[in-house]
Amino acid sequence: MFTGIIEAVGTVRQLQRRSGDLRLGVETGRLGMQDVHLGDSIATQGICLTVVEYSATAFAADVSLETVAHSTIASWVLGKRVNLEKAMQPLSRFGGHLVSGHVDGVGEIMAMSHSARALNVSVRAPQELMRYIALKGSICVDGISLTVNGLQADAFDLTLVPHTMQQTAFGDWQTGVQVNLEVDIIARYLERLSATDRQTGMQKTSGLSSGMDRDFLAQHGFL
Repeated sequence: MFTGIIEAVGTVRQLQRRSGDLRLGVETGRLGMQDVHLGDSIATQGICLTVVEYSATAFAADVSLETVAHSTIASWVLGKRVNLEKAMQPLSRFGGHLVSGHVDGVGEIMAMSHSARALNVSVRAPQELMRYIALKGSICVDGISLTVNGLQADAFDLTLVPHTMQQTAFGDWQTGVQVNLEVDIIARYLERLSATDRQTGMQKTSGLSSGMDRDFLAQHGFL
């Protein structure tokens, strides 16, 4: 799991096709690699990747066709800057929100405008993801944990403070650029629980009714 708080900005140094999928190599910049081991996870532009090779300044990961199909990675080029975050440790501060690194879809930057020292960004999202995006809720964009400050029928608005702009690869964003999106994991599970209850007439777990339906969610502020 991750928090969406970016630790470093890396650079893509290898994009190699291997039997149909992809081997990715990333130079890690300021990311400390002293505690990284084979098999560890590093979120790269919001994508959870498994380390298969590493050094003091870089790592490599294999990228499946599933990941290529559901993220922006197919459009990456050598030299692209990417946001990096190592997996969260149990004793570390929880600075962002629960992020799995499993990209749900690809969004598009619609507009960008300055507001004092901050930057307002509007992002178009696939319609099937908009149901999970809530005003003042959290969303992960290119691996960055951000707060939703506005909603439209097919888009949401963000505000990036100067620190976020300085510590991430946000500088590559411009109108028309595609970004990786991961919606709040809690919203996905709540919908699944609600859908299961409707389909089964109240699913039983260990002999007990789950009690999870749309009325329950509405009464407790989830809808």
